[in-house]
Amino acid sequence: MTAASVAEPGGESILEPAPEMPGRPQGPVKRLWQQVKGAQGLSKWLLWVGAAITVIFVVLAIFAPLIAPYGFDQYQGGGGRFPKQAPPSGSHLFGTNVRSVDVLSVVIYGSRTAIEVVLLAVSFSLLVGVPLGLVSGYYGGWLDRVLVLVMDALFAFPYLLLAIVIAFLLQDSVGSGVLTAAIAITVIYVPQYFRVVRGQVLSAREEPYVEAARALGAKPRTIMGRYLFFNVIQSVPVIATLNAADAILTLAGLGFLGFGIQPTQAAEWGYELQRGVADMGAGLWWTSVFPGGAIVLLVTGLTLVGEGLNDVLNPVLRRRTGRPVVLPKRMLSKREEEPA
Repeated sequence: MTAASVAEPGGESILEPAPEMPGRPQGPVKRLWQQVKGAQGLSKWLLWVGAAITVIFVVLAIFAPLIAPYGFDQYQGGGGRFPKQAPPSGSHLFGTNVRSVDVLSVVIYGSRTAIEVVLLAVSFSLLVGVPLGLVSGYYGGWLDRVLVLVMDALFAFPYLLLAIVIAFLLQDSVGSGVLTAAIAITVIYVPQYFRVVRGQVLSAREEPYVEAARALGAKPRTIMGRYLFFNVIQSVPVIATLNAADAILTLAGLGFLGFGIQPTQAAEWGYELQRGVADMGAGLWWTSVFPGGAIVLLVTGLTLVGEGLNDVLNPVLRRRTGRPVVLPKRMLSKREEEPA
């Protein structure tokens, strides 16, 4: 920033900061962060409370071996087997289940499984749905019709039923692990990203800046990657966050029905709920309440983040704040100061 010399009425000159010159345009990540930092009111609280809850589960997922008192499938320790279906106590804060496994360890390791599946499912959905939406919306024609027909057919299926079918078909080839659950959930969300991105590309491809790039001889790949991509993905972070919350419920549904991750491969909250249903009738509430509470908390946190981002990024919902404008007093000339 440079300084400019300005003369005062008395004849003295002072140094006044010169106006800032415009720099490079901000990138999408920096622009998103600036909008998040500028959140106000309820949107700000929704965003930060949801982010705090989500970060807690992410920390549990990353440091699960250090935080969990036992392994996710450990049923013995200290020279003996853990008590079966023991209530919460000092040695087992959340009690034990029917397999004599510590419930607290299952809940902590279950957060790792949930975060892994969500990250893989959302990443796969973005990598497939966003490029297909760009290509379909930009080129149109028969390719657009075929892709729309396929995506509408997938979107018409009940999402949980479609995930069960995909998981069942992949059990023999891929297995019943984290990758199978992630692929089964990916198929559900690809049509959503496709439809959102395609709809925005259809309107953005007729904008003057796209027409100018096309007139200058830019290739379609350059137009889609440089001019369209960053202008049509504003709503994708919101959809991705809400889909992450829904993916937790889908994963729990697969585990509850027996098509999810097996207990010998990783801890999974839905499977623990399915095993704890029979215990509820006998008054053994802790085997299902704690895994179910973890599902509710993580889904709530991700949903709050999604709703907060929607309020912050949506220009219609975003609340704009401004300072009141104070006009300076008008300087009177000597003629106006003299009484009439």
